[in-house]
Amino acid sequence: MQILIATGNAHKLSELSRVLPAILPSGEKIEYKSLRDFNITLPEETGTTLQENATLKAAYAAKESGLMALSDDTGLEVDFLHGAPGVHTARYAGDTCDTKANNEKLLHALDGVPLEQRTARFVTVACLAWPDGKTQLFEGVCPGHIALGYHGTNGFGYDPIFMVDELNKCFAELTADEKNAVSHRGRAFNKTREFLLGFKHI
Repeated sequence: MQILIATGNAHKLSELSRVLPAILPSGEKIEYKSLRDFNITLPEETGTTLQENATLKAAYAAKESGLMALSDDTGLEVDFLHGAPGVHTARYAGDTCDTKANNEKLLHALDGVPLEQRTARFVTVACLAWPDGKTQLFEGVCPGHIALGYHGTNGFGYDPIFMVDELNKCFAELTADEKNAVSHRGRAFNKTREFLLGFKHI
């Protein structure tokens, strides 16, 4: 069987390939496709919640490809900023911004705020969608703090400044496997993995 991973983000595709099952208990193999394998452009993320955006992308990809499709949306919620950047996490510094601009804007917004008041969490909502319109949602949460500066060189996005509470390290200081074990995305897609392994009517 084939499942379309509805993303053009190579980092995300790499992470998911390490988490999702390659074979079902029945012995059936799963082949994961990406948007690069189809002439599909995802619609604009117009939802006001992570759940809406994940569903929007997965449902569209499933309908256009005829395959089961998997998408997600992730938000970084900073308590001191009343939950911002939230649904705007990927474009926090503007629609044409890059990772560095996002990180710099967040650090500037928290300038002078002590570490104990920089509590935050990453939330990922994953959505599996079928061509007939059926959907299934999975959520993963990773609590932490926004660090006072940059730490580590691995990962992408906010990884150098997001400190995972249970490890007292930033995501960028972890290996890919260590990150997947505790990250919001890893937790959401581990739930997706368990669903796929237990689902009998794919």
